Amino acid sequence: MIRMAKHDRKDKPVGVLRGTVDLLILQVLDLQPRHGVGIAERIDQVTRGEFSLGPGSLFPALHRLEARGWLKSRWDETEEGRRAKFYELTAAGRAQLGQQRSHWDRIVAAMKEVIQNG
Repeated sequence: MIRMAKHDRKDKPVGVLRGTVDLLILQVLDLQPRHGVGIAERIDQVTRGEFSLGPGSLFPALHRLEARGWLKSRWDETEEGRRAKFYELTAAGRAQLGQQRSHWDRIVAAMKEVIQNG
């Protein structure tokens, strides 16, 4: 589940559109391979703490994306010397990211029209 930063959310989860978690993960992995915790930390960092992706949402999503062929994984060491599973995009994952970005752009444009011209 993605949650808003505690100071803004009043302890209630953010309602997110279906597929948003997948898009966040694919986008973060577009830059470089990361392990699960690194993915969650990057999402938190980029959104300045507005989204926090917990293990109950993150790991099932990673497994689902890998099963679809959009990610591949390998075991390696973290910077701290611990073993972790690192994920990276496949060619199919990059194609899917492009499709999801286009879809998201359409949603944002439509919402902007409603907000501005309601």
